[in-house]
Amino acid sequence: MARRSGKAATTVAEQSPSSPYVLAELSGHVLWLTLNRPDQRNPLSSQMIAALAEAVSAAGDDSRVRVIVIASTGPVFSAGHDLREMGRRDGETKKERAARVRGILDDCARMMLTIVHSPKAVIACVEGVATAAGCQLVSACDLALASEQARFCTPGVNIGTFCTTPLVGIGRNIHRKHAMEMALTGEMMSAADAVRFGLVNRALPADALRAEVGALAAKIAGKSARAIRAGKETFYRQVDMPLEQAFSYATEAMVEGLLSSDAAEGTRAFLEKRSPQWGDA
Repeated sequence: MARRSGKAATTVAEQSPSSPYVLAELSGHVLWLTLNRPDQRNPLSSQMIAALAEAVSAAGDDSRVRVIVIASTGPVFSAGHDLREMGRRDGETKKERAARVRGILDDCARMMLTIVHSPKAVIACVEGVATAAGCQLVSACDLALASEQARFCTPGVNIGTFCTTPLVGIGRNIHRKHAMEMALTGEMMSAADAVRFGLVNRALPADALRAEVGALAAKIAGKSARAIRAGKETFYRQVDMPLEQAFSYATEAMVEGLLSSDAAEGTRAFLEKRSPQWGDA
């Protein structure tokens, strides 16, 4: 799929300026980051991981950006790690390979955490197949919308391994029995099941997906950036806490939010029946 028409695209990833790993395109306050290795099925290679981490991190510091959308070119959203890159190199010992592969996985985990901890809302726009770490990428995003033709799987078991790192994120999105079914069978899951299990918010006709993602992103972009930044951080911190600790932590965050200047403006706007003018626009 070509880049979205009518808008200039900027490149991310110094590794390949003539053919960037990630296309970055700002539309209003929404930044579209598009994985751009369709011929290789958009693998999460070292270069792709670095490019995506760089782009998400830079967007977090950019006041123009309020929402990030992660999309893809081609029929595959992401096929996960590059198996050729993970394979043994000539003359490489088992210990050397283990250290190299561990480094790639550590970089991937940091990239996923960059998405989770981004102060901006992040939406996955899944138009094709998302497998293994590509499925993990979907799970790392705050929201995910998919084409009705999209498919998801964790196929490590099919090649004699197990998708242990993808299950970290996937297992926090969906029930563990569904996660284990995906990992134990290695079979494709439909978009409808991904919605039912909680990996995806909703599935849409392919020709309506990008417009729906754009509309959702624009709606979120119109909210207080301060509220979303603080609220997102609070949610991900409290969700794995014991119940009593979670209430205590969330209460302090709620107090701080209610006393903020944006909350004061939002309350006035509600009472005065007008649109709020956020202070951090």
